Formats: sequence, C-alpha cells, structure tokens
Amino acid sequence: MLVTFVRFGKWLESRARGKAGQALRKLLALQADRACLLVDGGEQEVPASRVQVGDLVLIRPGDRIPVDGIVVEGASAVDEAMVTGEPLPVAKAAGDPVTGATVNGSGRLVVRATRIGEETLLSQIVRMVAAAQGDKAPIQRLADRVASWFVPTVVVLALLTFTTWYWLADKPFLFAFKLAIAVLVIACPCALGLATPTAIMVGSAVGLSRGILFKRASVLEQVSRLQVVLFDKTGTLTSGLFAVTDILPVHGVSAGELLGTAVAAEQVSSHPLAKAIVAHARTLDVVASAVDDVEEIGGHGVRCTLDGMVVLAGSLRMLGDHGIETSALTAELDRLAGEGKATVLVAANGRLLGAIALADTPKAGAVEAIRRLKRIGLRTVMVSGDRRPAALAVARTLGIDAVEAEVLPADKQVIVRNYQQQGCCVGMVGDGINDAPALARADIGIAIGSGTDVAKETGDIILVRSDVVDVARAIEIGELTLDRIRQNLFWAFIYNIIGIPVAAGLLYPIFGVILKPEFAGLAMAFSSVSVVSNSLLLKWSTRRVA
Repeated sequence: MLVTFVRFGKWLESRARGKAGQALRKLLALQADRACLLVDGGEQEVPASRVQVGDLVLIRPGDRIPVDGIVVEGASAVDEAMVTGEPLPVAKAAGDPVTGATVNGSGRLVVRATRIGEETLLSQIVRMVAAAQGDKAPIQRLADRVASWFVPTVVVLALLTFTTWYWLADKPFLFAFKLAIAVLVIACPCALGLATPTAIMVGSAVGLSRGILFKRASVLEQVSRLQVVLFDKTGTLTSGLFAVTDILPVHGVSAGELLGTAVAAEQVSSHPLAKAIVAHARTLDVVASAVDDVEEIGGHGVRCTLDGMVVLAGSLRMLGDHGIETSALTAELDRLAGEGKATVLVAANGRLLGAIALADTPKAGAVEAIRRLKRIGLRTVMVSGDRRPAALAVARTLGIDAVEAEVLPADKQVIVRNYQQQGCCVGMVGDGINDAPALARADIGIAIGSGTDVAKETGDIILVRSDVVDVARAIEIGELTLDRIRQNLFWAFIYNIIGIPVAAGLLYPIFGVILKPEFAGLAMAFSSVSVVSNSLLLKWSTRRVA
C-alpha cells in the first residue's frame, strides 16, 4: 500500500506538472515542417530547415508560414494570433513583414526569407520561455535553504520518534518503528521544491498567451515590487505621427481656403508636419492645386507660387523673416504653444491667412494603461526630449504624474538612477536604441515589441503586441504569480509543520490515533499535487487581467 500510494501520488504530480509546461510544447508544435521554394520558376517542396536567407518561399492559402520574411508578391490576410494574441487576421501585401508559424489566409503570397531556424521570432520566443521557466526566482532561495536542512532534520526526528516510543514510552518495537517510518514518509521536501517553479511556469505561460514575454523567472517576482514606471514618450505613449487638431483662419478667410492653400504648398515637402497636413486634407477630399517655384527653407517651411501668388507655409520665424504681420494670431499661438502643439502658419502675397495646429497623437490604450497603473498604486513619469510645455500637455492628456522634459537620449539612464537613489524600484518602458541604456539600468526594463532589436535584447519584459496597456497587465500577472508562490510555500511549510508531529504520534496519548506509513505516503503525495494544482489555478485568477 505504501509503494502504491507513493507511485500514485507521483503520477498525479507528473500529470499536473505536465499541464504547467503545456505552453512551451504548444509553441514548439507551431513550427512548420515543410516549405515550398520557388526555384528557376518552378516549385520545390523541401524541409523547412533547408530554407536559406534570401530564398523565395511560396505560401499557399491555409499554409503555416515557415520563416520570417518580407512579402514580395501577392496579398492576403494572415492569422498572427500566435504572436500578438489578437484574433483578427492582419492584411499583408508586397513590402509587409510576415512571421514564421503564423497562418496564411485565403490569398497567395511569395515571401523572401529574412530570418530562418534559430533566428526566427518563434525560436526566440521559445528560448525566452524556456529560460524563464527554468530560472529560479529570488523567493526560491528561502525554500532552497530550508530544503538543504530538511532531510537531515527529518532523519533526526524519525530517530527521536523511535527512541521516544521504544525506549522511553516502552512501546513494542513494531509500533515505534511504524511511527518512525511514518515520519520519514510524510515529510515532503517536494512540495517546497515545486512551490516556485510550477507557479513560474504557469505565470510565464499566462503572460505568453497575452503577448507578454518574461525573460527570467526573477522578473515575474520583481515586477510586482515596482514603485515608479518611467515611459519614453515618442513611440511608447505616442505614435510619433502628427495629426491636425486646429485650423485657425484669420478674419475674412475661410477654413477651406486656409487648408487648400496650406496643402498646395505642403504637398511637395517631406517634413512630418507637412505630411500630416496633406493626410488631413485627403480625408476631407481637399484636392491640392499645382504650385511652381518651390523652395524649401531648411527647418522652417516652404515658399512657392500658387496661381501667381507667393505662398509661405512654415514657422512663425520664417513668416517674420519675410515681413508678414502675425499679431492677429498671437493669443492663439501662445495658447497652442502652452498645449504643446506645433503650428504651421500660412501666408499669401504678404498677408497672413491663418495657422494650422498639429499634435503628436497618443497611442490607443495609453490613457487606460496609466489609469490601471495608478489603480495598482504606481507612480508614472514621462521622459521626453520635447520642450517642457509640449511634454506637460501630453502628460495632462494621459494623466501622468510627473514629467522629465528636454532630456537628451544619453541622460535617460541618469533619470533612472536618480529615482533609484531615492529608494524606488524603477521600471522603464521604451522602444528605441536610445532607450536601451535606461532599460538596462532600470530594475525592470520593458521593451515595446515594435521597437528596435537593441531595446528588446536589453529589456526584461517584451510586449509582443506593442500594446502599452500590457505594461499594467505584466505587473498584474507578476503580482498574481508572486501571491501564488507565497501561498504554495505557506501550505508546504504548514503541511510539514502539522504532518510530521502527527506522524510522530502526537495525537496517540490523547485520542489513541496513529498515522499508518501507507496513509502518510498518500498524504505526502497529495501535498505535492495540491501545490501544483494551486499553481494551475493561477490560470483562472489571471482571467481578470483583461
């Protein structure tokens, strides 16, 4: 019975642990085995491992894409749920990137391979998940220290149990021997050993299913201790793309006339503000008139001729240099500057027509991310190289607590260090090369998935979907995982603290009850199963992390 119960418990334990590791096996199963190469105008079926960088791969409707690459021909919708967690397919056409292991829709695609084998995104994700699930969290050190003393302590307690009952209590040898064996059997270092890794495996799998990659187990624990989160502005909180917010014609000029003149001048410019004005006009079906004698005045604007009129579109300084009177809009320009908006002034034949205001647009979900972080109790700080009024305006829109403005890229890590010197546990969220030093310096670096490879290599957490709300989700998952680890350790300790004295015969003098070795073995087995099962319940508790 003893052997049967122990083996039964081990079987239950292995099954439960197997469920905890399902995420990694599912990832490995996503890899495509075959690929269709286009060679000399013909098609050739080969193992996916034979594809080389630069090869052209045919992706038929319904096929799983075998490599990372760029579409060179065709159009389709690709199911990228494996990468992003989003259920809606993403439209792909020539020039768009595709990711290996995603599934092609109804169209035919020809893809040029850019990353193969171990270099593909899926392989990188597999390595990160395996590393995270095999890593030890700092809290595991406590369990390891206890476990190192556990076995010799239990052996000593078993000998004391036998000695006490056989020599001091004058009980039969078999009675004392059974109790000593029960002490050895019921003691469960396995529960202590399983408490942390099983929770880490489930927590990292839950994060992966939501497009959040934790690089190490320690990150899942440390992220729950964050006090301050620093955000890079452009590309992280904002899209980096300007949008028209205000059209301000002077008295006697219509908004349509102002926009039409502005788009005629700006259609020839490659400046981001000019592109934003042209895009806005296109949404309103405003047709740009042809212009002549175009001259771009570096960093200030455009001068051109429209229907015989000399048109200027650019900065306040440029119009001032050309003697254009702008006092009619002074109050409005001051207001827009206070809101952190950029302005393009337009004049024709020496007369001011008006101004167009533009602003960097916040990313979808940025406001929600900041709100959730505040609800958790974290302080949020935006780090930006913009002028302070512009940075403050964005911060007010998003609800951010503090702003570090006019910061040079090299100084971002100094900002991180300053907060750390105040005793804060600091997280840094960024996406660019210039964010990499700060990501490395922070206690937890969080890299946006659409950012540079340098940022993603440096970050401790990667947000695959590039959704800034995932910053809050990652912290919430970390907190839930750490809570589950603490629960596991608590019950593992309590089980041994209560179980060993009962097995030693503590209840016998009062109730005449002893614990047989075979039932002690069953209790030991179920203690491990209960710890693993408690970890698996983390999947249900994280459902509220929407």
